[in-house]
Amino acid sequence: MKLKSIGRAALATGMSLAIGLGSTACSRDYTVAYVYSISSQNATVSAYAVDYQSGALTQINGSPFSGTGTNPVAVAVTPDGNFLYVVSQRDSVVTEFAIGTDGKLYGQNTYNLTGSFGTAAAIDSTGSYLYVTYQFQTGFGSASPGPGGITIFPITQSGSDVGSLGTAINVNVGNNPVSIAISNPTILSGATSSSVYAYVVDAETSTTGPSVIGFQENQTNGALTLLPGSSCTTTSPTACTGVKAGVEPSSIVVEPTTKYVYVTDKASNAILGYGINGAGPTAGGLTPLVTSPFSTGTGTGLFPVNLTIEPRGKFIYTANQNSNTVSAFAINIGDGSLSGVATTGAATVGTSPTCVTVEPALGLYLYTSNLRDGSISGEKIDANTGQLSGIDNTPFPTGTDPSCVTAVANGNHAHAQSVIVN
Repeated sequence: MKLKSIGRAALATGMSLAIGLGSTACSRDYTVAYVYSISSQNATVSAYAVDYQSGALTQINGSPFSGTGTNPVAVAVTPDGNFLYVVSQRDSVVTEFAIGTDGKLYGQNTYNLTGSFGTAAAIDSTGSYLYVTYQFQTGFGSASPGPGGITIFPITQSGSDVGSLGTAINVNVGNNPVSIAISNPTILSGATSSSVYAYVVDAETSTTGPSVIGFQENQTNGALTLLPGSSCTTTSPTACTGVKAGVEPSSIVVEPTTKYVYVTDKASNAILGYGINGAGPTAGGLTPLVTSPFSTGTGTGLFPVNLTIEPRGKFIYTANQNSNTVSAFAINIGDGSLSGVATTGAATVGTSPTCVTVEPALGLYLYTSNLRDGSISGEKIDANTGQLSGIDNTPFPTGTDPSCVTAVANGNHAHAQSVIVN
């Protein structure tokens, strides 16, 4: 068995132990990916191997892994599948784990946010920066509510501390930032270098209403600059305005070719769609699609709290908390419109799904974390139609009150991300 070349003391110890036990080589590996579920109640991460033929989950020896902060609410992984970061809300920290080639987690370091009550996390496609949204800036809190912000951590790329987080920088936003997504690099017409965009769902409760705030990433240091159509005040308490985002937005994704952005509006049982403006003075800004919003389905798609796009960029899926389902939509890459995938109804999953993810190796297996019954549901994706069918033996038990789930490819199944030319 091998461990990834990440040069940390804990991993070296683990390798020595494996050799001492005689595990110098592994038999043929039928694991295509690994799935990780965070337990908000137990402060643990449960780890599973994904069978490449069936998508069934088998819990990894040693799982669940402890060491997260209190009340973990979000999880992000580096594109190469070497590191996992857990955001904990109550103590406002990020916990770093190294991922071995056997899927085991090795706790490394804990880092403080620049604000309090973390809400969401995203990593750019190069694995260079971790972005964490938080609910309250310094001086505000549950007893004295106010605006939130974004903590930006550089991720060490090489050396003995690879995967560790560097000195954080801060960006203030408005009230209640609940989700963040980072685009793939895109080269606009006439440009000589790529652009990367970050979009934050700012669920304002003020008179401005909820909106999506757009930023351009400085690819040298991770800093964010507001895009056209977005603005934030600089005096405390800060407030931001951007493109309107429905009634109660909950989650955001960027389509892989960096042409469209989608947001779930859980109060309206809908997905909001936006086009990303191309070359010109408004580049990177958002324009609502004329066909938006898209209903997640009355009775079958109630209270969509999370969404994901499978790796091919053809289909989008929402986790619907109040109907215990996943809704599937086909993406029209020409105009960004969504059409419901023809099924007998949305796929039924466990009770109160919180997150939905698709493993990035084959892009054929979808998983939801289910809050109320402590389980992970697995569905197989038809690569041609996007339809879902239950994986054998689903659901799979996990930690108490799982708040989110994510997946990484196993070894050679990982794929590099190309720069998109628009």
